[in-house]
Amino acid sequence: MPQKMRLDDMARCFERLSKRQPDPQTELEFSDPFTLLVAVVLSAQATDVGVNKATKGLFAAANTPDQMVALGVAGISYHIRTIGLFNTKAKNVFRLSELLITRHNGRVPEDRAALEALPGVGRKTANVVLNEAFGYPTIAVDTHIFRVSNRTRMAPGKTVDIVEKELLRRVPETWKKGAHHWLILHGRYVCKARKPDCAACEIADLCLFPSKTA
Repeated sequence: MPQKMRLDDMARCFERLSKRQPDPQTELEFSDPFTLLVAVVLSAQATDVGVNKATKGLFAAANTPDQMVALGVAGISYHIRTIGLFNTKAKNVFRLSELLITRHNGRVPEDRAALEALPGVGRKTANVVLNEAFGYPTIAVDTHIFRVSNRTRMAPGKTVDIVEKELLRRVPETWKKGAHHWLILHGRYVCKARKPDCAACEIADLCLFPSKTA
């Protein structure tokens, strides 16, 4: 079985990452749980920068479920046309807005099953909303977290579900709330896909990645 990072070393990793960013937050721009939910749905196969550019106009036109329904699929599509899969995403945003009105009195539910029942919302999206909007210690595993978890051997696994379970099991409770953001940002800016910047990494001495860059 591949070696895993020691639990005390994991705690040291998060302590160091937290010093660089004491209050980690998503780079998606939002003002409340609804706009966060929409932004995360739109972020699938898109960059946060691209989503923020699109939602600036979208949220100026509609930032509540009622306003989004009134805007219609065509109106939503127009505002997010620069994002990949925008037609499908526009339909999902329109439909989830309808369901929030009919099922949840226009409010984003603080419940995983209810969130995942909405169009375009999978486990990862639900985890982000539960963590960012409601403060739950969830960890949404995206490509960055998957890569960092396997490279460092914090929580190795062949699937995102396995990595998520391992992270939830192994990350100390003290750091679990912010772990999602610290790992994403570390993967996005330091432990990059093609060439990790090991020389600038705060946790390089604790990381078990065998092919560190100079």
